[in-house]
Amino acid sequence: MKTIIIILLILVHYPPDQDKYQKERERMVRTQIEYRGIKNQHTLDAMKKVPRHKFVPDNVVDHSYTDRPLPIGYGQTISQPYIVAYMTEAINPKPNQKVLEIGTGSGYQAAVLAEIVSKVYTIEIIKELFGTADKRLKQLGYKNIFCKAADGYYGWEEHAPFDAIVVTAAAEHIPPPLIAQLKDGGKMIIPVGSAFLNQTLILIEKEGREIKTTSLLPVRFVPFTREK
Repeated sequence: MKTIIIILLILVHYPPDQDKYQKERERMVRTQIEYRGIKNQHTLDAMKKVPRHKFVPDNVVDHSYTDRPLPIGYGQTISQPYIVAYMTEAINPKPNQKVLEIGTGSGYQAAVLAEIVSKVYTIEIIKELFGTADKRLKQLGYKNIFCKAADGYYGWEEHAPFDAIVVTAAAEHIPPPLIAQLKDGGKMIIPVGSAFLNQTLILIEKEGREIKTTSLLPVRFVPFTREK
């Protein structure tokens, strides 16, 4: 009888899967993100909290917390954890902000943002990914994420202006409608370049009529998909 009680207590206090993934997330943040210089506490806390293994297909779930992007189908990927953290920190997110994301994909970046800001509006052009991500985010209890299936080039004008915009696909140029929907004092981060050549992650800061652009680092993203 004593042996049975001890076993039950171990099961109650140490749920195997929960404990495993929590430790992997903490290790991911410590070794892949903090170690590389990410310091924004909101970003670090969000990366520790969002269960990345819930956003990847079953066949790659064992690689959920590795330092690389993973395929999610339809030629798309979930970004490398460090890049997600880097882009999040770059816009300097705050709890009272409203953010637009272009390229929902798996929904992971939207979830990270939603742990910090007030509202996240996210657009996905691939309807199958939109449906899966929208369902997943609802199941995980995110009530401050609003999804839309559309061409992200045009943004989401009815909810503009946005404090920040995060684009998760490489565009050959910066879409003017997105700049127009950025709030005065707002920030946008976007990879710019050809799908087959070098891409650069660019930070855009809007101050009145002045648009400041800063090249941050070389990256490789999937192409910005448009309606035909």
